[in-house]
Amino acid sequence: MRTTLKRRIGRATAANGNGRAVFPPAPVAPIAFYRQPERRRSIWGWIARGLLWLMALLLLVALGFGGGAYLYYNQSVAAVVAHSKEARVAAKHLDIPLPGQPTVALVVGSDKRRFGPEASVTGNSDTLMLLRADPINDSISMLSFPRDLRAEIVCRNRLMYIDRINAAYDACGSLGSLQTVKRLTGLPINYLITVDMKGFRQIVDRIGGVWIDVDRRYFNKNLGTAATNYTDIDLMPGYQKVEGERALQYVRYRHTDSDLYRIARQQHFVKALKQQVAANFSAFKLLQVIGAMTRNVEVSQAEESGSLKKAIASYAFFAYDLPAGHFFQAKIEDLQNYDPAGNEVVASESAIHDAVRDFANPDVEAPEKATAVILGRKAARKVAPAPEDVRVSVLNGNGIAGAAANAAYALRERGYTIVLPPDAKLRNAPSFDYLHTKVYYDRRAARAELAAQKLAGLFADAEIEPQPRRLGRLTDGAMVAVVVGQTFSGHLQPAPEDNTPKREPPAVREDPAQTRDLLRDVRRRVPFPLLVPTVIENTSSIDRDVPIRVYELKKGEPAVRLTFVSGADVAGYWGIEMTAWNDAPALQQPNVEQVIKGRHYNLYYNGPHLHMVVLRANGATYWVVNTLLDTLSNDTMLAIAKGLKPLTTS
Repeated sequence: MRTTLKRRIGRATAANGNGRAVFPPAPVAPIAFYRQPERRRSIWGWIARGLLWLMALLLLVALGFGGGAYLYYNQSVAAVVAHSKEARVAAKHLDIPLPGQPTVALVVGSDKRRFGPEASVTGNSDTLMLLRADPINDSISMLSFPRDLRAEIVCRNRLMYIDRINAAYDACGSLGSLQTVKRLTGLPINYLITVDMKGFRQIVDRIGGVWIDVDRRYFNKNLGTAATNYTDIDLMPGYQKVEGERALQYVRYRHTDSDLYRIARQQHFVKALKQQVAANFSAFKLLQVIGAMTRNVEVSQAEESGSLKKAIASYAFFAYDLPAGHFFQAKIEDLQNYDPAGNEVVASESAIHDAVRDFANPDVEAPEKATAVILGRKAARKVAPAPEDVRVSVLNGNGIAGAAANAAYALRERGYTIVLPPDAKLRNAPSFDYLHTKVYYDRRAARAELAAQKLAGLFADAEIEPQPRRLGRLTDGAMVAVVVGQTFSGHLQPAPEDNTPKREPPAVREDPAQTRDLLRDVRRRVPFPLLVPTVIENTSSIDRDVPIRVYELKKGEPAVRLTFVSGADVAGYWGIEMTAWNDAPALQQPNVEQVIKGRHYNLYYNGPHLHMVVLRANGATYWVVNTLLDTLSNDTMLAIAKGLKPLTTS
C-alpha cells in the first residue's frame, strides 16, 4: 500500500498540498473546549503505564538493532566477498552450485599476513579441508588433506610438478590449492574460503572460546633448542574452553605425533565449533563472528552463482539445524611414508577414491546400524529397509526415450525390486514436464519414507514427496515410485559404503587398581559420586604425565579427568570425564539414547565409530572418550562405560 505524506498531503489534507485541511461544505458550529477533571492514577496505573513505555522502548531498540544488524550483515558479507586479485582469479575456476544440490567448499587456512611488510609473502597452507553440505540427506561432511601428502601440483590448468600438497599454495596461492585439490579428488568445488591465523584467533575469541575435549597434556616452551624449536603450547587434558591463541596452538600442533593427528584435532575442533554455536546461538554472537571475518576471511564463488549473502545465511542455518549424527569426518586411510625421515607421505589411488566416496556419500544411518551391532539386535526401525525389500515403480517424466528403462536397470543392479505392470512395460508419468526426478512414497507402507530418502540419494537432484492419488493406478502397489526428470543423466550416484564394524569381543581387561586409589584421594574435592573404571582397554595404562586432574570446567562446576595411553596407538590417548555439568555443549544431540540394565547411556558417533559414551547417573555425567583416531572399538568403548562402578571407601 502506498500513501503520500510529503508536505502533509494525505487523506486529511487538501489536494493543493498547502498543509491545511479542507472541511466539508457544511456550517461549522463554534468550537467549545472542555477540560476533563483530573483523575488520580493508582499505583497499578503507574506500573501499567511504565510497562507500556518499557515495551515501546524495547520495541524501538529491537527495530533499531534489527535494522542495524541487517545493514551490518550486508556490509560484512560485502567485506568477505573475494576482493583480492588472487581470490578473484581463483573464483573463475569454481563450479556453479545447482539449486537443491550438495555444495562443496575448499577451506584454505594459511599463515599469510594480509597487512604489514610481510603481506607480499605468499605463506604456507597449514590447512586444506573440504566441506560438503548436502540438503538431500541433511548432512555435512569433512575431508582434510595432510600437508605433507605428495600430489600433482597444478596452477592455471598446468601440471607443474609433484610435491607436498601444501606447496601448491606457496607456488600459486589459493588458485594452486584449488586446482590441485580438484585434480586429486575429481570433485566440483563451488566455494573457496581462505582464512589466516589472525582471522582464526579473532573468530574464536568473538564467540567467547570453544569447548573442546583435549585428549592429553600438550606442552612446549620454545627455548631455541632442536627439541623445543616449535610453537609454544600449554594445555591440560580434559573438557575445557579454549580461546583464540590456545585454539590455534591446538589445531596446528603435530610435533610429537603426525599430520594424521593434527587433521583429527582440526576436524574435532570444527565439530566442537558447530556444537558451540548450536548451544549458544544468538544474533549478537553471529554479528561478532561476522565482524571478525571481514578483514581476515575471503569467500569466492563462481560468477552467476547467485547472491553470496543468501548463500552464507542459508548454510549457517543449515549447519545450525543439522540433525544429531549428521556431521561426518572422512579421512584418507593407509598413508605410507615416502622417505625414511617421514617428511612426506603417499596415498594410493584407491585410498583417495575411498576417502572421496565416503566424503561425497556419507552413510547417515551409520550410528543406528553400529548401535544395533554392538547391542546384538536388528537395526532400528528408523533405518531404511534393505534395497531387496523395497518395491520400486519407475515412470518416465521427461519424455526422453529409454530414460525410465535406464533408471530401472540401474536400480535393479543396486538390488531394488522393480515393479512392472501386467504388460511388462514401463509406464509414462501423467506428463513429461518433470524437471527434477521425483521420488514418491506410499504413506501406508512401513518405512517407505526412509526408503524414499535413501533412493533419492542415488539421483543427483531428486525431490521426495508422499505419493499423490493420481499416480496410484500407475505404480502397481509399489512402496516407492520414481518419476525420472529431465535432469537425470542416465547414471546413479555412488551408494554410501556400509562401513559398519562387525561385532567382536571387547578388548578389555579387569583392572580397577589402575585408578581406584587416585579417585579415593580426590573424592572429597567434588560434590558428586565418583565411579571407578573396573575394566580398561587391553593395551592401556594410566598416563604418567597427568593421570588424574581435578579442575573447574567453569565457576562452580568441578570435574575429574582420567587419562589413559593405549599401547596399540602411537598417540592413542583416551579418557574418562566426570562432571555434574549435565548440559555441556558436547552433550547436546546424542546419536542414540539407550537404557541398558536400568542405566541410561548416550552414544555419540563419528560415522560408524563410537567416539563417546556418556552414562547419566547420580545427577552427574560420566564420559568415556575415544582416541583422536577412534582406535578403540565400539564394543570396547561400551564395555568400559558399562564397567564404571561406584567408588568404595575401603
